[in-house]
Amino acid sequence: MKLSTKGRYGLRAMIDLARYSEEEPVSISSIAARQDISERYLEQLVGMLKKAGLVRSIRGAAGGYVLARGTGEISVGDVLRALEGSLEPVRCAAFYSEEGCTAADGCVTKYVWQKINESINDTVDHMMLDELVQESRKVNPEGELENPQCKF
Repeated sequence: MKLSTKGRYGLRAMIDLARYSEEEPVSISSIAARQDISERYLEQLVGMLKKAGLVRSIRGAAGGYVLARGTGEISVGDVLRALEGSLEPVRCAAFYSEEGCTAADGCVTKYVWQKINESINDTVDHMMLDELVQESRKVNPEGELENPQCKF
């Protein structure tokens, strides 16, 4: 499985939003500056996250974005699926197709794909945003750009 910049940058933006929106809404421009992400691209990502019900916007002079749920209620899987869609590296017809796969009866690799898919989903669904915020505070207590050389 390879995540696109949507998933990678979107997760960074969600960690940033979780970290800085506890007291007031956070602007796109402030997230963009801290994370070195284009404002235009970030607007697209936040739009997708808003549509998925993970963030909400606050209008007005002191407006911006906040999380729609608590950090302990948003998993990495929620964020990645909102931005990337399915996280399955292999979509095996033996498990998903109404007609099945013509080779399903003698195919052993379908169990490999199933185990990989289950492992990925289990990992991202049990890793919550609050854990990443805590880690972010340990690694970067001052809150500057996480890693300016990290462009993925």
